[in-house]
Amino acid sequence: MAEEHAQQEPPQCQVHAHKMTNEKYCARESNGRRVLCTCVSIFLILAGVTILTLWLVYRPHKPRFTVVGAAIYQLNTTSTLATASSSLPPQPPLVSTTMQFTVVTRNPNRRVSIYYDRLTAFVSYRNQAITPQVTLPPLFHERRSTVAVSPMLGGGGPVPVSAEVMNGLTVDEAYGVVGLRLVLLGRLRWKTGAIKTAHYGVYVKCDVLLGLKKGVVGQVPLLGTPGCKVDI
Repeated sequence: MAEEHAQQEPPQCQVHAHKMTNEKYCARESNGRRVLCTCVSIFLILAGVTILTLWLVYRPHKPRFTVVGAAIYQLNTTSTLATASSSLPPQPPLVSTTMQFTVVTRNPNRRVSIYYDRLTAFVSYRNQAITPQVTLPPLFHERRSTVAVSPMLGGGGPVPVSAEVMNGLTVDEAYGVVGLRLVLLGRLRWKTGAIKTAHYGVYVKCDVLLGLKKGVVGQVPLLGTPGCKVDI
């Protein structure tokens, strides 16, 4: 019996040793996971602090736009009167115009340059476009630099408008003062060093008052030149 009992003890010792080995393995695996989670947490905290620091140092300010000159070479309104015998529906009034605006844009950032990858311009009156959109060439803005652009707008054929716009332009032209809005639309990227951001939409609205005289073409006086509103 003693010999039989002695022969049964080694399996129990083996089970106990196997159990201790599993516990050590589990403890080692748990410690490894804890260390990995700690490292990941520290990395995320450091990355967040770095990004916040870079943003506070390099955070870009909006570019500034100002209209400094305007010229009107053509501004005509026409209306098509429908006759009683005509079966065609009445046509909307038309505006034919050719204008040129000189716009100065300023990049106020000390560390950030600006890429305008796409930029279009048009003129509106009472929230209705009176010229087709014109695509401007790509523009690069160095740090703390000023760039002037002078797009020629219109001249590509008449634009259909509402009767309100036609009547308003006729009255304003007779009065000698017309209020127009120059609109610039596009996409820009910020650049600092070798880093370029993703594209951001830019929407610029410049409300101007122009002095007009019947029959006079060319440069016209700016009666009000407030800063343009820039949305990004």
